Order: sequence, then structure tokens, then C-alpha cells
Amino acid sequence: MVATPLPDSRTEPDGSAVIRVLGYNVRSMRDDREALARVIGDCVPDLVLVQEAPRFFRWRKHAAWLAARTGLVVLGGGATAAGPLLLCSPRAAVERTEDLLLPLTPGLHRRGFATSVVRIAGTRIGLLSFHLSLRSDERLAQAGMVLEQLDAMGVEHAIAAGDVNETPGGAAFRRLAGRLQDCWAVRPWGEENTSPSDHPRQRIDAVFATEGIEVLGCGVPTGLPGLADVDLRAATDHLPVLAALRVPALRP
Repeated sequence: MVATPLPDSRTEPDGSAVIRVLGYNVRSMRDDREALARVIGDCVPDLVLVQEAPRFFRWRKHAAWLAARTGLVVLGGGATAAGPLLLCSPRAAVERTEDLLLPLTPGLHRRGFATSVVRIAGTRIGLLSFHLSLRSDERLAQAGMVLEQLDAMGVEHAIAAGDVNETPGGAAFRRLAGRLQDCWAVRPWGEENTSPSDHPRQRIDAVFATEGIEVLGCGVPTGLPGLADVDLRAATDHLPVLAALRVPALRP
């Protein structure tokens, strides 16, 4: 798909906010960190919902490096959420953050959510970064937990992004898309497939939004001005998903 221009971040005259949201599995920053920082920076995001952030030795330092290198700040997550991490631009005012660990299935990786409520142009937006299980039954249960947590955040507008670990035909993906807007499906932009980065053949990463948020475009940002294809391939083993969304103005 030929990439048409994706709207820039801005506040509209009616008080609504156009925001750029990036979902990205960074494989613990084990690949080309400079390429990773360039990719994120070239996408000019307001919000970055990361999966597989560093979780072990000096993980906070790695998260701080990535934030500083991209002109963002760390909202929360990392090891305390078992990998999901939230970054934001100074445009976002932070109301609260919470990291959640999910029930552990013996023999499988611990999973968790990084969540936050922020205000952009006065409107409250819930955020949730997730990375679902490799096992189908656990993955389906965790998709339900994503929806439950979004409901519990007490916000009208929310965005979730993550590595679903299955394609849109899978039960967990369909569970999420049954309640939320699958932003690529609503308004595709850029390219579709996210994995693996060197030869993408499946869409297992996605950005989801609640009803009431207008999707202006969403997809893998190939062809984005200034963003080098070689950086996309070198940064990590997944390609990022970039969405431009319009969030309604704060109600009086």
C-alpha cells in the first residue's frame, strides 16, 4: 500500500486532539539501539506503547536511555510490568500510572500490563501496553483481561497496543477487535505485516482504540519521510505500528 501523508500531532480549533501513537516490540533492545531510537524519533509519536522492554540488569537505565534519545519521558512499565513500557512526549500530562502482573502459568513467561491515564488537550486518555502469551488458551484469557482493565480505568477514551502473538483470525485477536477498533482494519495506511522485520509476512502487532476515537490512519510506517528502511529492519525483530488518532475535545 502506498503511504499517503499521516496527519501530524495537533490540537484542532474545536478542541479535539490529533495524536500519534506507536506500538513497538523492541526485543529487549538487543539489536541496533541507535536504529531503534531513530525509528521512534522519526515517527514523532506523542505516545509509545512498548513490548519486550529490558526487564533485567539495569533495565531502568535502558528505558531512560531510550526516552532521552527520542525526546520522550518514561511513564511506567518495564520490569515491573514484565516487559510492557509506556513513553510519552511532553504534550501528555500524566494523571496516574499502574503496572500490573498477570497470573503466572507454570512453565510460561510472566506477563503484565503497563497502564496510564494521561491528558492531552484536556481530554483524559487511558493507555495499556500488553504482550500476550504464546499459548492459545492463556492468550485468549489475557485478551479478556485487557478489556477488563480498560473498563476498570474509568475513562471514556482508551488506547491499547501490543504484540498479540497471533494474526487477526485468532480467537484472542478477535476478542479484542470485537470490543475495540482494530485501527489498521478501520483505516489502513502504510504496510500491514509486522513480523518478522526482515521479511514481514504476518500481522501480530496492533493498535486498538475505543469507540469515539477517530482513526485517521494506522500501519507499519514504511515510506514515512526520513525513516530509513534499513533502520526498520535493524532495530528489532518486529516492525512498529503507527496510528494517527483524533480524540474528541473535553466535554464542558
